[in-house]
Amino acid sequence: MKILGIESSCDETAAAIVEDGRQLISNVVNSQIDIHSVYGGVVPEVAARSHIEVINPVINEALTKANVTWDDIDAIAVTYAPGLVGSLLVGTLAARTLAILKDKPLYPIHHVEGHVYANFLNNTAPEFPMLSLIVSGGHSQLVLFHDHGDYELIGQTQDDAVGEAFDKVAKILGLPYPGGPSIANAALSGDPKKYPLPKARLQNPYDFSFSGLKTAVLRAVQHEVGVDFTFPSHELPARLNDVQRADFAASFQNIAVQTLVDKAEKAFNDYHPKSVVISGGVAANQELRRQLSERLPLPIDYAPMNLCTDNAAMIATLGYYYAQKKQPTDPYKVEVVPSLSMTKTAWAKTK
Repeated sequence: MKILGIESSCDETAAAIVEDGRQLISNVVNSQIDIHSVYGGVVPEVAARSHIEVINPVINEALTKANVTWDDIDAIAVTYAPGLVGSLLVGTLAARTLAILKDKPLYPIHHVEGHVYANFLNNTAPEFPMLSLIVSGGHSQLVLFHDHGDYELIGQTQDDAVGEAFDKVAKILGLPYPGGPSIANAALSGDPKKYPLPKARLQNPYDFSFSGLKTAVLRAVQHEVGVDFTFPSHELPARLNDVQRADFAASFQNIAVQTLVDKAEKAFNDYHPKSVVISGGVAANQELRRQLSERLPLPIDYAPMNLCTDNAAMIATLGYYYAQKKQPTDPYKVEVVPSLSMTKTAWAKTK
């Protein structure tokens, strides 16, 4: 069964074809990083316009690289939630139109749940029950999967996602967008214990909070360079030297990663899953991988590095499992939901 996946929730326009939920046949991603790096973050209107320009060429390239025709495609899966509303609209409208024109079943996919399914494209599929730490620019969640479509959200960020915090701290330090890779690179030459930074304490032991950590970095930088809180933050980078910048990057990354690992370790000890998967763009962070390997007693499953960030392969893979248990959705009735939580999407049911 070949599924065409379409992803356009933020600033990547992507299409992929996956067979039987396990074999990646083609994967095409058109990134907008160069466009948005000028602004230090994603500009929603610019992102939507870029999706419109490339969505059809990206889909056609995925079909060409897979050496298939529309007759070979069994179904279409598309991200409908969550994300930027303009970006989501482009992908879903393309998928709805193609589903109608080509007479293909259509499966709307939750983007965050999709991230988890990039791990099913590894050589060995994760076992259930499966604990998933989902960490990206827009999401930080701990989810326990009992089976495909049968899961419970046990923890999530109460403010900034960890990837968003990386981006904001990078801006404070004068490091380029996206913040995850630039902070990780700067941290390599820094002292992770140079600046003591706080960890948030929350009522739910599995929840996350990174807003306070971000603010603590800002205040520490202001103190280090001898200015008060009224000093414009965009002028701070010019007052930092390379050693200070590296030490701040390392100190922030260390605490941010410790926060993620603390929660994952507690969830593992409390729920005793058979497998642990880490997904989302921040899953590529090597310090996160190092700390997890030290703290958890079993091998961690990671998506292939090129599938950690947004892609359509994960959407197509989850679409395959949807097709096993769900009826397709009428393409005339698919609507985007920019802020839909995973708590409202558990879909386990038989046909």
